[in-house]
Amino acid sequence: MASASRDGTPGPRKRAGRSTSASSGGQPGRGARKAGQPKTGSQYSKAAKGGAETGRPAKKTHRKGTSKPDVTSGKVRLNNARPARHQGGNAGGDGGASYVSDGVRLQKVLAQAGVASRRGAEELIAAGRVSVDGEIVVEQGLRINPDTAIVRVDGARVIIDETKQYLALNKPRGMQSTMADDQGRPCIGDIIAERVMAGHRMFHVGRLDADTEGLLLLTNDGELAHRLMHPSYEVPKTYMATVKGEVPRSLIRTLRAGVELDDGPVKVDSFTIVDVNNGASLVEIVLHEGRNRIVRRLMEEVGFPVRRLLRTQVGDVALGDQRAGSLRVLGRDEIGGLYEAVGL
Repeated sequence: MASASRDGTPGPRKRAGRSTSASSGGQPGRGARKAGQPKTGSQYSKAAKGGAETGRPAKKTHRKGTSKPDVTSGKVRLNNARPARHQGGNAGGDGGASYVSDGVRLQKVLAQAGVASRRGAEELIAAGRVSVDGEIVVEQGLRINPDTAIVRVDGARVIIDETKQYLALNKPRGMQSTMADDQGRPCIGDIIAERVMAGHRMFHVGRLDADTEGLLLLTNDGELAHRLMHPSYEVPKTYMATVKGEVPRSLIRTLRAGVELDDGPVKVDSFTIVDVNNGASLVEIVLHEGRNRIVRRLMEEVGFPVRRLLRTQVGDVALGDQRAGSLRVLGRDEIGGLYEAVGL
């Protein structure tokens, strides 16, 4: 049975050791042709023009990157046929996708990541909706290294590494944003103790002071955590703050222009007055700063100290109705949104 070549069409089975080609007498060959030796009659392609009947060696067509895959037959055949052992190198030239002979088929990688069934993944590939390392892939059966390849579907990155964990914690008020506390105070390490004992080294993405509650991201993806915390990526964070005093609308312009603090100026991305009642105001603050107690110090500086502070969103990840002290696993779209926000 012919195996599938890189472009999804049936190709000749590669010979290793003993040849399986039929000789002119119908018997299997005794060995593969050595480099530099002329082809024998048994090694001519009978299907090629000027084959064994003319005594001229058949010219082998080099398919890689030249022929288009047969999408219709490829959807069916590649479900049942084994791809060629050697898938070649970089199909897109310098800076493009890289393929490895001992890697995992792309449609299998997509299926294992939960994107679609294998057949559905093949259809996505055939439709040109899948890219590897920035290069659109339309060929079926290509093998990649899932540990290093960056795979995207419709532009959204697919998370392949099953050892990576991405969690959202609704940190309760009074809990320390540390994995352990030498004073015995409650900390987020208490909540994820079982995961840590199972060998997962988790990072908390930034901190919330003990009196601040709400969304805190946890992951063992060190590169993502680092970028989310780095101010140059400007990932927005949203807070709901109850402050003392009735906030005037004129304060919005002041906060957008910037306020000088002891460690430098800070300005909000947006500021919304949600409610004013009985000498207190509920405001929504969006900013990408990550400095210590930045919201509390900012509002204190402009004369409206914070009574209660809740972080409700980081990037596209929202706290929603998640109960205090609970963990939830981030969805594929949420993880993809975080990766996109920091350029991964």
